[in-house]
Amino acid sequence: MGNIMQELAQNPRVTVRRPGPPDPDGTCVVYWMQRAQRGFDNPALDVAVEAANALGKPVVVFFAPVPYYPHANLRHYRFLVEGIPDLAQDVRARGVGFVLRRHPEHSLLTFCDEVRPCLVVGDENPMREPRSWREKAAERLKVPLWTVDADVIVPSKLLEKEQYAAHIIRPRLQARWPEFLKPLSNAKAKFPWKKPAGLESLDDDFDVTDGWKLDRSVSPVKEFRGGSKEARRLLDEFLKTKLKGYGVLRNKPETDSTTRLSPYLHFGQIGPHTIALAVQKADAPKADKEAFLNQLLIWRELAVNLVHFNSNYDNFECGEPWAHRTLAAHAKDPRPIVYTEKQLENAETHDPLWNASQMQMVNTGWMHNYVRMYWAKKILEWVKSPAEAYQIAVRLNDKYELDGRDPNGYTGIAWAMVGKYDRPWFEREIFGQIRYMSGASTGKKFDSKKYIRQQLGAGLFE
Repeated sequence: MGNIMQELAQNPRVTVRRPGPPDPDGTCVVYWMQRAQRGFDNPALDVAVEAANALGKPVVVFFAPVPYYPHANLRHYRFLVEGIPDLAQDVRARGVGFVLRRHPEHSLLTFCDEVRPCLVVGDENPMREPRSWREKAAERLKVPLWTVDADVIVPSKLLEKEQYAAHIIRPRLQARWPEFLKPLSNAKAKFPWKKPAGLESLDDDFDVTDGWKLDRSVSPVKEFRGGSKEARRLLDEFLKTKLKGYGVLRNKPETDSTTRLSPYLHFGQIGPHTIALAVQKADAPKADKEAFLNQLLIWRELAVNLVHFNSNYDNFECGEPWAHRTLAAHAKDPRPIVYTEKQLENAETHDPLWNASQMQMVNTGWMHNYVRMYWAKKILEWVKSPAEAYQIAVRLNDKYELDGRDPNGYTGIAWAMVGKYDRPWFEREIFGQIRYMSGASTGKKFDSKKYIRQQLGAGLFE
């Protein structure tokens, strides 16, 4: 047993935040679930199950949403709530217990006092607020706390520092794929959890947001429904009907050619292993599979790397030095048009393509990645200062996107507005050497008129 536990603690995905041996008098292993909200292909749950099996104890998942996650609103919470029944079902299918609570009865410490675990396992989250929650838990728990990097293929800490370009991180990730890009154990618990009498847990279909004081100004959307079952359905649909041709069609927002899995990845309702391994096995051209895996396995993990190692990941300061210099040199350039944040939020600009992208985000909680770049660059052009423009882009993204408040969103804004992972381009007013995008040039790459009609309705070009 000791050797198994030592091997698990030395797993590259595991960070021992509170060291020490498991409490021999403990009754179970607690998995404190937050980011990885799924029962399968979840490395954190795997570690918890394997540790419990070695200790001869049951495993219980403790899931307790709170109403004060920064910048989250009713749209985000509804998606989370919709995923809970799938989560509970999949967890129990592995012989693991599931306890659902909510604020104000959300305390991990209180729960641990009730069940007396021998070990607590948590999933990692590189964002500053959840990271601080894990640090505080490590200080206050009475038993060891391990956290597991369940959000990426290659554990972020193995890269050791911020990577500055896709071509730099790519070979470093690829060198690790033989070790990490393979099926996960999905082991079942050998000692089934039996809920103690009197231990409180909400029903799986209980709306944990009921009665909470939330920002309810952003409505839930009908285009997306949360849950692992829906995520797997979308993945199957993509493999069957969209992966072939993805390399060409992925940059055409007027076509329905993407997975639309980013919200499910953000909430951890599906994991990157599930997607990557399914794409590798799919019957599709090699070029299309490589184009997709480049997005999932290189650019997505580059985004997580930014948040993991750069504390300025969501503000103007994360930009490249050359970008800061060139934007500063052009900070006083006259803006032909200046919009307020409210005008931008309401899509009240002169540019129908920009308005269409904004309304796609407002109405559906999702924006095609290609027009996201155009969307962010135009905010840089239409707001008085680059720093203010950056914060407006972050606020709108976090407010309306289902996959807002996420490394991918912050990295996309940083690429578009402050040259992150890009290079200097030709000098021009306002932008300096930041890569420029115009409606005219963008319209040559895809059917922008069709996209605008889809988002804003007909009659704009007749």
